[in-house]
Formats: sequence, C-alpha cells, structure tokens
Amino acid sequence: MPDRDLLTTAARDAGAIALRFWKRDPRVWEKSGDLGPVTEADLAVNAALETALRGARPDYGWLSEESADDPARLAAERVFIVDPIDGTRSFIAGEDTFAVSLAVAERGTVVAAAVYLPALDRMYAADASGATRDGVPLQVSRRVGIPGASLLTTRANLLPEHWPGGVPELKRSFRSSIAFRMCLVAEGRHDGMLSLRDSFEWDIAAGDLIARRAGATVTDRHGAPLVFNRPQPWAAGVLAAAPGLHGALMDRLVP
Repeated sequence: MPDRDLLTTAARDAGAIALRFWKRDPRVWEKSGDLGPVTEADLAVNAALETALRGARPDYGWLSEESADDPARLAAERVFIVDPIDGTRSFIAGEDTFAVSLAVAERGTVVAAAVYLPALDRMYAADASGATRDGVPLQVSRRVGIPGASLLTTRANLLPEHWPGGVPELKRSFRSSIAFRMCLVAEGRHDGMLSLRDSFEWDIAAGDLIARRAGATVTDRHGAPLVFNRPQPWAAGVLAAAPGLHGALMDRLVP
C-alpha cells in the first residue's frame, strides 16, 4: 500500500475515534510550558495511529505532538509526522474544523500527506501525483498582489510592528487548525495563510505538501523552504500562499 493510501486510511480510522469523544465533555489537561490543552481524545487517537502506522512501517521514525520525542527518528530515512487532533481548542468547543494531520517526510521533505476533518468527513491528501480534496484535484487561487486578498491569520500577525511599510489591506479570516488553513489555501478558498510564530512540524508537515502540490508557495516567515524531521522540530513560522501573493507579502514583512 502506498504511503498516501496508508495515511488516508489511518486518518479516517483515527477520525472515527475522535468523534466518539467530540461534544461529549472529554477530559482536558493543560500542557506544561504554555503549550495549550490536550484531551483524552488526543491521546486515544495518538495511540491508535502509532499502532496502525508503525505496525505498517516499522522502519519509519515517529514524531507526534502527543508522544515523547525519540531521537532515533533522526536516523530514519522516512518518518511519520503526526498531529492526532490539530485544532484541539476547536475540538473542545464542539466546533467541526478540527483535523487529523498525518505526513511522511523523507530526508527532510514531505512526500505523502493526509488531513482529515472527521466532523465534516472531508479528506485532503497529497503525494507526488498531486493534491486532492475527496479525490478532486486542488488548485490554489490566481491572486496577484495584496489588495483584496483573503488571508488566514491571527490579529497578532497583522500588528504594525511586523509591517514597516504599513499593515497590508486584505481580508482576514481564521481557523483553529493550522493544517486546515493550509488546505483551504490549497483549494483556493483563501489566497494565503500566515503564522509568524514558530510552528511545530506536526502542525504544518501535511499542509506543506498539500499546499505545494496544489501550486502554492510555502516557506517559513523568512522565505526559506520548510525542512522536516529536524532535531528541534519547529519552523520559523509559515507562509503558504498563491505565488503572486506570497512574494508581495514577503516584500512587506519585517526581515
């Protein structure tokens, strides 16, 4: 079974587990280090994914938000990068935009990805053949330039200190799941997404490939390509956008 098919199957099965807890008052804990909440659903989904994925590919490394980091992943040619529930706050609130985000990276580059929204029964996937939503090919928007662009981002990212030439004139929207934001860019429903904060690999790995295969330009906040399975598993923010918007935003951001 190709990695893409393995990921989509595992994501659907994981989504079914998540839905057993959704809107049923799951137990919630706050992670140390101001890393946000985790629920019993996150842990149950993570355990099921580790069993399924590592059972199918025992030679792959493992990097998950809800697992203790194992440095052995750094020596693996391929590694699973997993967020069992991306958008945990959305999940806790009973909203339907949380996602299971799964990726396989090979020597630093994501080569297969799946992002599944269980409450919407919506599957985004990608590999070398392209990116799809529920089997339909994806294509980013043709937006060129900033005025009127639709950007998925937080208000904090549009504070004046980030934009020395003035805050750009655009339409701001938001979704809790970073992976979902990147998928929305991939399907052209929004022109771009931006996070200036350091971004954990499990939040952005699957979305990186899905967006790129749909034609988006995806970099960190400095304009460098994203690299995965790093010893410290995070990137210096992320900007995924239609090519004609990405360059315009980079020209305006603080270096």
